[in-house]
Amino acid sequence: MAEVMGRDGTWTFDGEILRIVPGRDRGVHKLRQLLGEVTVPLEAVAGVSHEPGKKGGRLRLRLREGADPFNQAARGRIPDSADPYQLAVEPDRGGVADYFVDEVRNALVIDQVPDGPVSRYLMPGPSVPLTASAGDGTATFDGESVRLEWSWAVESTKKSAGSQRIALSELTSVEWIPAAGLENGHVRFHVRGSVHRLAPKYDPHCLVLWGMDKETRTIALLVAAVLARLPHPSAPAEPPAAEQAALTAQTAPAGAGGGPPGEAGSEGERPDDHDALLRRLRELGGLHRDGVLTDEEFAQAKQAILRRF
Repeated sequence: MAEVMGRDGTWTFDGEILRIVPGRDRGVHKLRQLLGEVTVPLEAVAGVSHEPGKKGGRLRLRLREGADPFNQAARGRIPDSADPYQLAVEPDRGGVADYFVDEVRNALVIDQVPDGPVSRYLMPGPSVPLTASAGDGTATFDGESVRLEWSWAVESTKKSAGSQRIALSELTSVEWIPAAGLENGHVRFHVRGSVHRLAPKYDPHCLVLWGMDKETRTIALLVAAVLARLPHPSAPAEPPAAEQAALTAQTAPAGAGGGPPGEAGSEGERPDDHDALLRRLRELGGLHRDGVLTDEEFAQAKQAILRRF
């Protein structure tokens, strides 16, 4: 077990999973605290580095392209202080940080984890429901649909259109352009079959962003949650019907019996319920640490859950 504690939080690595727990100090960026604990499987890691400095150093975790929906949503749109994959290291903790980096790098080599892009998300998005405030309204996402409601500052065109409810099945993508300088930003929900030609302040599928810190925090979480539940942008095309049927038969989890712990879903659980799968992954880790599961049983069960992510 390798562990590094800093003012931004704590990173631990048990050889298979890297856990990032945000700090509770008032100086820790609010987005880190809202995001909460982040669990990163080793197969989602592309690299890690420790950058020492005179007044302390910094750990940086680099994820594989497309592995994490939050990273896909937030990249280049949030400040470094809000990035959960950076950790400030105190001057007297440099040796511990170097040891942590060596442990992660050794595990990547032993497990032969590639550093290239992936075609499916290896990590879940933020839990839902979520509500994000913007300049001219709010967006609420419950995992199945996005609801847009307008504030007093909305243009008459949007106000006349009324509140919007967009089913997840109707969404093709989400466009997030942050505010820059005196220019407003926007979040646009691209709906299947629609052509967006209106400016953001007139588009009923769009929220105008004024660039406030609170606005950025909530938008980052909501966009990541939506992306996590949309098809992965690098996912392969749908297989032929016969191949799809065979694939479904191979991966059907619940009630089959005889599978390893964590492979069968609980009653009523959807196969893509990321939050439930993440809880099960944590439970398996606890059983493994307590000696209830052998290394082989834990590895088999963990891979079954990660495939369902």
